[in-house]
Amino acid sequence: MPDVLAAAVTVAGEDFSRVALTGSAIELLQKLWGIHGPLMFHQSGGCCDGSSPMCYPAGEFVTAEADVLLGLFDLPGCGPLEFWMSREQFAYWSHTHLTVDVVPGRGSGFSVEAPEGKRFLIRPRLVDGFGTE
Repeated sequence: MPDVLAAAVTVAGEDFSRVALTGSAIELLQKLWGIHGPLMFHQSGGCCDGSSPMCYPAGEFVTAEADVLLGLFDLPGCGPLEFWMSREQFAYWSHTHLTVDVVPGRGSGFSVEAPEGKRFLIRPRLVDGFGTE
């Protein structure tokens, strides 16, 4: 299993990945995929759990013009997993690369990992020159 899996580029006009998954995130997502089927992430703005990535069964969270498809993963052994972000949050985080990791604790009841005693966490890293470190 890779240490980090980079998402395919999905933002128009860009040539670099904006989001990645750690090995721990991949393992948890594979387990959750087996339980819930295809999955997706949405990162909204705001407080509380709105600042953490939420994992839903694919299509359960309806995206629209107010959202940006930030990346598309080919989750090993599973299939495609989209990572969406609210357009407002994307404007705020436009100079960051995001890595999705897993930590102990209970996330939101709406995110499918909540019963596992773990939660997804974003580890942001500033990037210079829109993708070059």
